[in-house]
Amino acid sequence: MRLRPLATAAAVIALAAPLSSCGFDYATERDYTPGSGSNNRDGIVDVLSAVVVSASEGSGTFVASLSNNDVDDEQTFTGVAGEDSTVQAADFEPIAVAPGGLVNLADPAADIVLTGDFAAGDFVPLSIDFGNGERITMNVPVVRDDTGYWEGMDAS
Repeated sequence: MRLRPLATAAAVIALAAPLSSCGFDYATERDYTPGSGSNNRDGIVDVLSAVVVSASEGSGTFVASLSNNDVDDEQTFTGVAGEDSTVQAADFEPIAVAPGGLVNLADPAADIVLTGDFAAGDFVPLSIDFGNGERITMNVPVVRDDTGYWEGMDAS
């Protein structure tokens, strides 16, 4: 008579493990970097914590960190522009990212000024171009220039 409860307990334990596991491709297995900026890790160069810092409506400064995943070749950040014609960037000199290196566009300030139809609180669809022909598109938040980490970073 004791065999039946023992068999039931064994069956419960055997089913508990597969039914209680997290599974595959859940949020616990993906990169998550909490912060106010957007991240894109799809290309040779990772675009991290991208924001447009804006002191006034219609203008702002593009700020991000660029991490070169290619440990053999230098990559070059050559341009940024709106996905539509409402956001444009002023001309700037291409910015080299050393093999396996990181460039923070805020320190020293690269002063990549954007103008267009946006204000703090918006998300701006941007295309980010590199010298190797790669183009990354992402929605970038517009943050205020007057508070916290971003204070004073708008060069427009």
